[in-house]
Amino acid sequence: MSPDTFGDLEAALRRALAPVDPPVELQERVERTLDSIVELAADELEGWELAGLKDPRNWPRAAIGPAAAVVVGGGAAAGLVVLRTQRRRHKRRAAARGVVDLAGRTARDVAREALRVFDDLAPDR
Repeated sequence: MSPDTFGDLEAALRRALAPVDPPVELQERVERTLDSIVELAADELEGWELAGLKDPRNWPRAAIGPAAAVVVGGGAAAGLVVLRTQRRRHKRRAAARGVVDLAGRTARDVAREALRVFDDLAPDR
């Protein structure tokens, strides 16, 4: 094979494997779904009552329900933070002055989005 063939193959692979951003509609739909899962998990935990533990027949439900809500809600909240943080990666990369600055900006975005997710769950005062 000639060197031109390898160059063409490499160029074809670069084009085929170039990252593609998902459509905005899909991102918004995933965000709404994760947000509703987080809210459902919070409602499940809010509705959990210690009074139901008096009857041993309620113990499996009393243990599994809140545990599942914590695991599923925590996973959905983490996914929501990652999705929202990832959406602004191009702006962060363009504004960063190096790898350390980019890492700092990313960490601040993650913290800001995590606070936003948990603030959305807090009851209005």
